[in-house]
Amino acid sequence: MRYWRRVVFTAWAVLCLAPPLSLPFALGQERQVHGENSSFVGEGVAMVWGVLRGANEESTHVILRIAPASGGYAAVSLDGVDPFTQRRQELVAMQPLGNRVDVRTPRATFADLPRREIHFFTANDQHAQRPSLTVYFLGLPDTTPEFPSEAALGKYLDDTLVKLLAGKGRTP
Repeated sequence: MRYWRRVVFTAWAVLCLAPPLSLPFALGQERQVHGENSSFVGEGVAMVWGVLRGANEESTHVILRIAPASGGYAAVSLDGVDPFTQRRQELVAMQPLGNRVDVRTPRATFADLPRREIHFFTANDQHAQRPSLTVYFLGLPDTTPEFPSEAALGKYLDDTLVKLLAGKGRTP
């Protein structure tokens, strides 16, 4: 008799407790992934960071090239976040992802808003204004190379993206 009580209790516990524990996944809440490197491929997206040096810090820009890698994402946006105050600023409004998007921000913005959150939206997510995926970086990755010209930076971004999409890049 005790055996059957345990079986019934276990079945009841699984049926009652499992749905609330899986509720966030059922509601389609976003996944958050730490990007951590200057080149990233995973979760259906590929990204490469590069710095275009200017004459001074104010004219130095960070470029993030983003491309789909079979993830089914239709749009992308980018926020800068202060990790201490949680102040958030939209740096790039939601825009179509297409074949690739280049995001250009002044390097000086990393001083006040070091955390970068790149939000990816499926076609359904766009209407709900809620991303399916967020890849975050806790500042400009240390391995990000700097270039003196647009041509050198563009070549690096193109070549690295090709390697990432061919499966030869670093994954999270």
